[in-house]
Amino acid sequence: MIEPLTLWEHLAGIEVKGPLTVAVTPGSRICPRGWCGIVHLDGHTLATAPTPERAYALHTALETLDPTSHTDPEALATVLDLAQARGPATLAYLREDAFRHVPTPTITRLPAENPAVRALLDRAAPEEARESDLAALTHPLFVHLEQGRALAAAGYKPWPKDVAHLSVLTDPAHRGRGLATRVASAAITHTLGRKLLPQWRARPPAPRRVATRLGFEERGSQLSLSMR
Repeated sequence: MIEPLTLWEHLAGIEVKGPLTVAVTPGSRICPRGWCGIVHLDGHTLATAPTPERAYALHTALETLDPTSHTDPEALATVLDLAQARGPATLAYLREDAFRHVPTPTITRLPAENPAVRALLDRAAPEEARESDLAALTHPLFVHLEQGRALAAAGYKPWPKDVAHLSVLTDPAHRGRGLATRVASAAITHTLGRKLLPQWRARPPAPRRVATRLGFEERGSQLSLSMR
């Protein structure tokens, strides 16, 4: 099985050398440029900072906290002078033998630029639409249509190290019907057929529940922060 930690090492540009690894990596891809990024995954914490001074402050702060609090902005605020924080987001992964497939007879494949998909994005809250990242996906999406309206859509973006980063969005007026589970199941089936490791990154409880129903295992979390 592909190990998720190798993905985050690649994105961070560092090699994990123990339970806590902090490095100066201005080009880190685990956080916005100029910020600090922290990923706690499978018992390891890897963190990047843009300057030696911030790396030192971050390392000192993380050493004082329980590892389970390394991506908790409230805990970090007690030992760092935070300006902003984004997250934490839960990182979940799916083994093929744990996948709980949901039949998807009504799924249609549509490109992200299809008018029905664009209308779905317009009906969602702007932050939800951005978080889903559906508009940026180049592979055709897996869409649930009713009377020509897209009520839910899912897709994935190929990430390094053979990881498939999943994106899911449901029409706010049609949530609670299991539509997210159906379209996500279709997308996951596609990724597994290509021997990719499905990754589910989420903050709100609802999408995390969808992931759990499909067999994902929560293995860590990610946080981005900036210091004053």
